[in-house]
Amino acid sequence: MSRMSNDDLLMEDLADAFLGDEEEVAPAPKVEEEEEAPIEDELAPVEDNEPAEDDEWDNAEDFPGQLAVDVYETADKLVVKARTAGISKSDLDVSISDNILTISGTLSGGEEEATTRWHIQECYWGEFSRTIALPVQVREDEDSVKAELKDGVLTITFDKEKVNSPTKIQVQ
Repeated sequence: MSRMSNDDLLMEDLADAFLGDEEEVAPAPKVEEEEEAPIEDELAPVEDNEPAEDDEWDNAEDFPGQLAVDVYETADKLVVKARTAGISKSDLDVSISDNILTISGTLSGGEEEATTRWHIQECYWGEFSRTIALPVQVREDEDSVKAELKDGVLTITFDKEKVNSPTKIQVQ
């Protein structure tokens, strides 16, 4: 097989590879090169920066923010940490059921009602939620779980469930 470059096979080479030498394949027709239009001509001018009213992604209130977490384990504990700066304890809801942890709440930004125009808005304000399937079995009773909010970091510590190692059964 002949090659134009290391990466590009000729059409005839592909036909030979798949069809073998017994079938004759007509060469591909030569395409005349067209002069490309400048990029500026291809782009339509943008008249305003207002989002389309029917754009479903524009309403961020429909999609609660997602909380970033770190999950790690020690010899006897599983730890989940989340940055929750600016959130009060009363605005947090932490629950666990069937080894599924859910952290949710509301981050209120104290928006000024007199605001007439935003110049930069990068911070997320509003509802957030995060549900995590924990990677190891944990004890879910109140004595085995500890949640602490300190310096803007929520730390949830679980006692790991003691799992018996599999018992080897002798086959006879």
